[in-house]
Amino acid sequence: MNKLIAYAKLLRVPGIGGLATPPIIAAFTVGVNDLFSLLILFIIGAFAGIYGFILNDYADVELDRLVKELHSKPLVSGDISRKNAVAICVFLILFSFLFIFILWRGETIDVYKFVAVICIFLAGILGSIYDLFGKKILGSDFLVAISMGFVFLFGAYSFGEPTTLTWIIFLLTFNQTLHMNSVEGGIKDSDHDFIRGVNNIALRSGVKVKGDNILIPGKFKSFGMGIRLFSTILLFCPFIFFGYDYSILQIIILGLATFGMLYFSLKLISIKKFDRDTIRKYIGLQSFLRYSLVPIMLVSFIGILYSVILIVLPILWYIVFTPIVGEKLFKPRM
Repeated sequence: MNKLIAYAKLLRVPGIGGLATPPIIAAFTVGVNDLFSLLILFIIGAFAGIYGFILNDYADVELDRLVKELHSKPLVSGDISRKNAVAICVFLILFSFLFIFILWRGETIDVYKFVAVICIFLAGILGSIYDLFGKKILGSDFLVAISMGFVFLFGAYSFGEPTTLTWIIFLLTFNQTLHMNSVEGGIKDSDHDFIRGVNNIALRSGVKVKGDNILIPGKFKSFGMGIRLFSTILLFCPFIFFGYDYSILQIIILGLATFGMLYFSLKLISIKKFDRDTIRKYIGLQSFLRYSLVPIMLVSFIGILYSVILIVLPILWYIVFTPIVGEKLFKPRM
């Protein structure tokens, strides 16, 4: 049982419900809504996200051993060997292409599907560079953000030409990933990243922990809120600039969810005491609000049923599987 729990942690099982959705959302933007295709995209998206996390854990084993709190990570504790982690990564790559074959079985490989293959290939390359060398490359958070953007685009190009809505959500995916890695991750790990010799935007901007206090300079706060405000503009621009249909209730709910995102983002960058539980809480709340924003934006385009599923699935998945792996709800450890 302990071994199964260790593998569940390594595979980030509680987060799969959210990790796997970008290609599905992209497919919706080009008019795809059949359940078989969406299920295959969910699996491919899950494989892509899991691959990135495992490779990152593999690359960081020696660094993570320097930090007591990270000793429970499966590769650090030795519950799972690095060799097995590499084997899982290889299988994830192979099975990803197997499911791509299943997705397109019997169909002609046109220019859009060719571009889709390039997207998933570039996503893997950029994500791998980030995982293996990102700790030493300033601004490598942009690499993983672009990587996730390409995973998203794979879901659209698999079926046809991306729409204006596709490109808007592509930018949102990039923004959300960039904020998650550079701002949320930079603050969460600021007490030990310097020990590991990390070269990231947070440390270069002057984020530092002294005793129980954390200093977050104004330029880093501006960077973080700038990303969020740009995302806010993107969320509403389909209705303001491109004439997409909407309802007043939809705009009100989207506005409230966006306000919540901005509020908890501001709370995170305004902390004075380095309290890991508080930081995790703010990150967790932002994560669930983040998963809800695009589905709310898409209600008038894909219908309320699919939008509710996209909102509820990541949250319900997380609530069900988090206790199974021995973690606390809304307080991500790794």
